[in-house]
Amino acid sequence: MNEDLKVNLSWLPQDHLDTSSPENVSAAVSSLIPVIEPEPELIVNPWDIVLCTSGTLISCENAIVVLIIFHNPSLRAPMFLLIGSLALADLLAGIGLIINFIFAYLLQSEATKLVTIGLIVASFSASVCSLLAITVDRYLSLYYALTYNSERTVTFTYIMLIMLWGASICLGLLPVMGWNCLKDESTCSVIRPLTKNNAAILSVSFLLMFALMLQLYIQICKIVMRHAHQIALQHHFLATSHYVTTRKGVSTLAIILGTFAACWMPFTLYSLIADYTYPSIYTYATLLPATYNSIINPVIYAFRNQEIQKALWLICCSCIPSNLSQRARSPSDV
Repeated sequence: MNEDLKVNLSWLPQDHLDTSSPENVSAAVSSLIPVIEPEPELIVNPWDIVLCTSGTLISCENAIVVLIIFHNPSLRAPMFLLIGSLALADLLAGIGLIINFIFAYLLQSEATKLVTIGLIVASFSASVCSLLAITVDRYLSLYYALTYNSERTVTFTYIMLIMLWGASICLGLLPVMGWNCLKDESTCSVIRPLTKNNAAILSVSFLLMFALMLQLYIQICKIVMRHAHQIALQHHFLATSHYVTTRKGVSTLAIILGTFAACWMPFTLYSLIADYTYPSIYTYATLLPATYNSIINPVIYAFRNQEIQKALWLICCSCIPSNLSQRARSPSDV
């Protein structure tokens, strides 16, 4: 038996084999068994999961708004076209966040990175530009109240939509057309593969649009206060009623502008001062609130609207609550 064992194992290197001991024989045999290393587990960044979840919520919420406006022929006024543009932009942004998560862990390539970042940049740019367009439309509806409902307003609205979507698509195509940092990592911004200059242009553009929105909302506040005062004089309202109405309108505008600034300002300022060498946790911590703006937008601009509420009630239960159908629009509904 021992002789057979020695013969069967005689092809092993003799300097490592001592058949006089069964332990040595067992160790020699086990040393020849190939070690199969386990495949590395796919480690998912928790921040990416949160962004993907945020993108899913954004997509579902804004898809409802897009469907309501698209399938309701009565919602074709300039205001609803701009709200639909905002919802479509946010819907694409949510889809972009979902696709980014899928490509980052299942289909990694330079082409997918460029397409994904291009979609996200274009959609979020269109979202911010749509917010500015809505602000312009609200200002015009108050400043030119007598001539607002005219063909000229509709034409101007279509021009704004073409310009904002054209500019947003161009911004999204920049990384795809070659303005990226895939070949030179030293030029990368906090969002790879966007270059530092590209991120700076986006940030400065946002600050300029925010300043314009702030100026327009200040003018809207003045108009709302003046209109509320005139209505109070015509109907002989008490001073307290006039004060409550005006305060509600100003508070609504403050909430709208404050929410927009709180969501986007941290990431905008961080993109200006930081680059790819900064810890990624800071990028995630500032980018996540920016995505929340797309979650809040439907609540502020769509679901608060009386006509959209009626359409939503008709879709859900084929009825309109009596308190909703009898509600009158007040100066605070801006």
